[in-house]
Amino acid sequence: MRKVLSKAKIAGVSGTYFEYQSGQTQLLGLALERALNGKTITAYLQEKIWTPLGMEYDASWSLDRKKNGLEKTFCCLNARAHDFAKLGRFYLNKGKWNGEQLLNENWIEKSTKRDTTNGSVENYQYQWWLKGSEGDYAAEGILGQYIYIHPEKNIIIVRLGKNYGKTSWTSIFKALANAYSKS
Repeated sequence: MRKVLSKAKIAGVSGTYFEYQSGQTQLLGLALERALNGKTITAYLQEKIWTPLGMEYDASWSLDRKKNGLEKTFCCLNARAHDFAKLGRFYLNKGKWNGEQLLNENWIEKSTKRDTTNGSVENYQYQWWLKGSEGDYAAEGILGQYIYIHPEKNIIIVRLGKNYGKTSWTSIFKALANAYSKS
């Protein structure tokens, strides 16, 4: 994957249009890897997020190969449903966990707010898919995995799977959220 990334070309003028590409997320991962000076992205995630959140299982990303592998940050974060739900709760709580601010609240707000400046689109920000006018958003995996968050209803839905199937998962999540009323 490193060889492929080294040949990546910029398709247009940065900040003028949006085109989702998993490779761009992988480039972000490569930049982070280099900034960590030898520490793996998995170790960094474990230290900064996974351990403070008390996840049940260690953090890990799939690698592109066994020896000196590159963490596939465009996908492939390995976690159980319960740990993904904790990640959703962490975001729902604006980066705060057990009273401690672990991630900047402004970052959370920017990443879940519609902003079409600088070539951005209204349904995608900072690795989150924005799902509608109700402020709901989701992380979506390449095989139909979801962490769906509906802040107004205080709802988190995790879906694991091998594929999307012939289902509009977002529609199902929205219907479940809309059927829920706070008591």
